[in-house]
Amino acid sequence: MSIMGFGRILTAMVTPLNDKLEVDFEQAKRLAQYLVKHGSDGIVVCGTTGESPTVTDDEKVQLFRVVKEAVGPMRTVLANVGSNSTQASIDMARRAVETKVDGIMAVVPYYNKPSQEGLYRHFKAIAEATPLPLLLYNVPSRTSCNLSPNTVKRLAQISNIVALKEAAGSLDQVSELKRILPENFNVYSGEDSLTLPMLALGCNGVVSVASHVIGDEMKQMLDAWFAGDSALAMKWHLKLYPMFKGLFITTNPVPVKAMVNMIGIKVGGVRPPLAEATGEELKFLEELLYQVKPEEKALAALSSTHGSV
Repeated sequence: MSIMGFGRILTAMVTPLNDKLEVDFEQAKRLAQYLVKHGSDGIVVCGTTGESPTVTDDEKVQLFRVVKEAVGPMRTVLANVGSNSTQASIDMARRAVETKVDGIMAVVPYYNKPSQEGLYRHFKAIAEATPLPLLLYNVPSRTSCNLSPNTVKRLAQISNIVALKEAAGSLDQVSELKRILPENFNVYSGEDSLTLPMLALGCNGVVSVASHVIGDEMKQMLDAWFAGDSALAMKWHLKLYPMFKGLFITTNPVPVKAMVNMIGIKVGGVRPPLAEATGEELKFLEELLYQVKPEEKALAALSSTHGSV
């Protein structure tokens, strides 16, 4: 599948858990279907937002399978296979192929801080282990290691390395990426609040957390931009900006899971060592939800009366 098939808005989906903190596969299907009905062109499964460090390999493979089955052929599903072990990432990539997903994502290895040459060899080995298109993921705040534009340029020469999720937080780095990368190599914002600025630099979309809650609104922002209405896109950006930032008041995915629960979609809590949102954080998130989406107040009251999805 070409990168054009990935779409513009990819949601980094949370992993629903039941009261025993077991993965709720049926609820994962329902959540995936909800997301594609509300702005998402595709879904990234078991990324950071999906609690990848505490989801087992077998759980991941089953999630890849059930989410792809849930959304069908009209929407893309990318399986996060990356870890800080090249061999483990290769093994997971090979297992992902069997689940019929449309592509894979691999994060920069964390903790062991490889050199740029080590990063090149790591991603090259993963790409060569599978025919699936690969989305690179650069997030130095999580990995302590930055994937340099020049290394991305080298990796872009590998036929099935087709895109980058860039979350270094530097528009200068994005500018350099767009300056030196081939035109057909797509760059996605890995930070909701930088989506519009990165679109202005020629990027192609976003791998989003906020789209769990404001997917329809984000779609209108991107549609406006690609239709040439930059003023309308800016209005949407400014309206949604408090949500873009507020969903990161504490470690992701704690806030977004709390807010998804608030809108009546049961996704449960988080696995240790993450901790639930505090009472103060929950109050902030509830106020934020009603500020950006005032219609949710009435829906939340209805949901409490009739039960959650």
